[in-house]
Amino acid sequence: MIRLDGATVLLQWAAGGWLFLWVTTRRREVGLGYGWLQRLTFLVLAGGSLAAAFITTPTWSREITTMTFIVAGGVALWVSIDRKAAGVAGQRQVVERRSERVAAMTGIDREAQRFDKESPEFPPVLDLIAAGIGLLAVVIASLEAGGPTALSIFRGLTSAMFLGVVSNAMLLGHWYLVQPGLARSPILELVRWTAILWVPETIAMLLPTGMVSVLNGNIDDAYNGLLGWFWIACVVATIILIGVTRAALREREYSAVMAATGLMYLAILTGFGQDLVARVLLNP
Repeated sequence: MIRLDGATVLLQWAAGGWLFLWVTTRRREVGLGYGWLQRLTFLVLAGGSLAAAFITTPTWSREITTMTFIVAGGVALWVSIDRKAAGVAGQRQVVERRSERVAAMTGIDREAQRFDKESPEFPPVLDLIAAGIGLLAVVIASLEAGGPTALSIFRGLTSAMFLGVVSNAMLLGHWYLVQPGLARSPILELVRWTAILWVPETIAMLLPTGMVSVLNGNIDDAYNGLLGWFWIACVVATIILIGVTRAALREREYSAVMAATGLMYLAILTGFGQDLVARVLLNP
């Protein structure tokens, strides 16, 4: 069984999202503004986790670790803002190449976005540290939820990473409007990770006692089995949407990225349904 707890769900979302923020920032291609947006979003989610916990019944080991996660994330955000003058290496190179191309074609030396190459860049390892602390809090929450230890940790971590990556893939798709010329490799990587994590996420919810017990009627969903079939629909729809998103990104037109972003909107709905419907049905 799975303990359904709003504080834990928000914590998983924030920690998993921060992990895949690091997956993106480590590439040194996406502009600093994307990192600021993501860090603020996940800090709000982590803060919401604390608020939900204190409104209900706090479990201090989880809450203290969550507070540490928030502090580590706040430090990463502050350093990123403090070192904004350096930009990121990949973005600098794109801006410089574009400026040179415009000057060669038109003879006009266009005023380009200026970066200070002498200033130190933001170190992506700070995002990894914050994500690691957040995932540690998820492990603690999983242990405190009860049930078989290995299964609880497996479900807690896979849910965190699955919810995080599907959210980040959609949010990164929007950033292509802000940073034209950004290569597709960052979003392709997140879409690939979403497909990979769909597998353990599905397995985690099927392991006993799991969704098989709902589907065969051993656990009553109170709707004559309808919610079990709804869960199956979410599982199947999510992987289909991920596949169609990957196919869309093979197209060369810029509009393909926007189409992929729209598809990931739908994948978030079905992906969260895949995770949360199972939690509702398996909540003891």
